[in-house]
Amino acid sequence: MKVTMSARDAGYEDSFRLFVESRSAALLRTAVLLSGGDRHAAEDLLQNALVKALGRWHRIDEPEAYVRQVLYRQQIGRWRLKWRRREVSVSVPPEAKAAEDGAAAADLRVVLRAALGRLTARQRTVLVLRYFEDLPEAEVASLLGCSVGTVRSTTHRSLARLRTLAPELAALAPEVDEPVHPRPVEVGP
Repeated sequence: MKVTMSARDAGYEDSFRLFVESRSAALLRTAVLLSGGDRHAAEDLLQNALVKALGRWHRIDEPEAYVRQVLYRQQIGRWRLKWRRREVSVSVPPEAKAAEDGAAAADLRVVLRAALGRLTARQRTVLVLRYFEDLPEAEVASLLGCSVGTVRSTTHRSLARLRTLAPELAALAPEVDEPVHPRPVEVGP
């Protein structure tokens, strides 16, 4: 029996292939953050999400939003598993290059990735969704299936734990000037 692909199926395959070529790098960065810097786990996470998307490709209106939601939900499922990983991935920062502009930023990324890896999967996921993906609390709550209050408290506790686990982040972060509070403008007579 000969299997033929319709023109419609070929069109879906082409649009899926184009989507993967154009968006996989950005999606992989998110997956790496969600997996705590474990690139192999991130690649698995992304591959599983893309396989799920491929099966429903002809019904998906917003492919990137769909794939990202699958990433988030898969990561949630992973942290809910009872077993613990036997192997702990640790990112070792490279030696700092003297006086390079990008060196401080690279060090910050390495330390941040390692620090995120020391958080629980739930804490890491909440921080990635809130600050890397820049999602509002309500959307994070919807994605995670919890209340906005839970997102707020988890964010607060996660940031506090991150500060405790990685105090070196404060030393590597660019210095921020004191916030300027504008004075009220007086209107003359």
